[in-house]
Amino acid sequence: MATADTAPAQRLVPPAPRAPSHSTALPAQPRSSDPAERPTSVPEQQSRTTLIASVQRAMRLLETVARHEHGAPAKQLARETGLALPTAYHLLRTLVHEGYLRRERGLFFLGEAAERLGSSGAAQKRRSTISGLLAQWRDLIGAPVYYAAYQDGEIDVMCVSDAPGSPAVEEWADFRETGHAHAIGQCLLSQLDDGARRDHLDRHPVRSLTPYTVRDDHTLLRRLARLRCTEPVTERQEYALGTVCAAVPITVGAVAATVALSLPARQADRLMPAARQLQSEVGEHLGALAVSISI
Repeated sequence: MATADTAPAQRLVPPAPRAPSHSTALPAQPRSSDPAERPTSVPEQQSRTTLIASVQRAMRLLETVARHEHGAPAKQLARETGLALPTAYHLLRTLVHEGYLRRERGLFFLGEAAERLGSSGAAQKRRSTISGLLAQWRDLIGAPVYYAAYQDGEIDVMCVSDAPGSPAVEEWADFRETGHAHAIGQCLLSQLDDGARRDHLDRHPVRSLTPYTVRDDHTLLRRLARLRCTEPVTERQEYALGTVCAAVPITVGAVAATVALSLPARQADRLMPAARQLQSEVGEHLGALAVSISI
C-alpha cells in the first residue's frame, strides 16, 4: 500500500530506487567492518560445539576392558580401540590413577570407580522395576501402594506410588519409629525372630498415636506371634485417624520386605478384598520383584 510523502519539497539527496513490486527480497543490511560484530554463521557455530576426543577415547578403552573378564594388556587394548600405543598408555595411566581401571601383572581390569558406576546403574534399574510394578498395582486397585524393607535394623519405606485421587498417607510421625502402629511396620516385624523384634522395640518403644494404637510391647508381640506368614497384615486407624492399611509380606532370602496399600476409613470394607488382590498381583510378579529386592 502506498504512503503519503511527508518529506520537504526540495531534496538534497535523490531517493533510493524502489525494488520492483513483485520482489520479496529484504533490504540490504549495512556490513560492519569489525569481524566481532558480524553475525556468526551456522558452520562457525557448529564448529564451536566440538566433542572432546580424549574423553571418547577413554570411554572406548573402558568399554574394551569391560569385555575382557580376565584382563588385557595395553598393546591389545590399543589395537582393539584403534589408538596409537602412546595415546593408549597415557589414557590407561590416567584411568588407573582415577580408579576406573586397575593394573595387575601388566593386565588392565575395571577398577572400583567403574564398578561403583555399574552398581549405581543396577540400583536404578531395580528401583525402576519396583516403581513400575507399584504404579501398575496402584492403577489396578485404585489405592496408593508402598514398598518397604527392613534394613540395618530399621524400617525403610523405599518407594511410594500414589495419585491425586488416591494420595499416600502423610508421614506425620516417623515411619521408622512407629512400626508398631502401621501395617507396614507390623508386617516387617512379624517376619523377624523374637530377638530382633525385641531389639527393635527397645530402640523404638510402643507409644500411642491414636486411640486405636496398640498400648504396650506385650500386646504387640502377642499380636505379631499370631500372624500367619502368608497372610496380609491390616491395621485400622492405628497410625492415622481416617486411614486403614494392609501389607503383604514378602521374604526373599534374609530380606524382610512388604508391599502395602492404604484406603480412607470410609472405604474400610474394601480393605481385605484390595489386600487379596494386591497379594495375587505380587504372587504373579514375584520373580521380578524378588530379583529387584535381592540383588
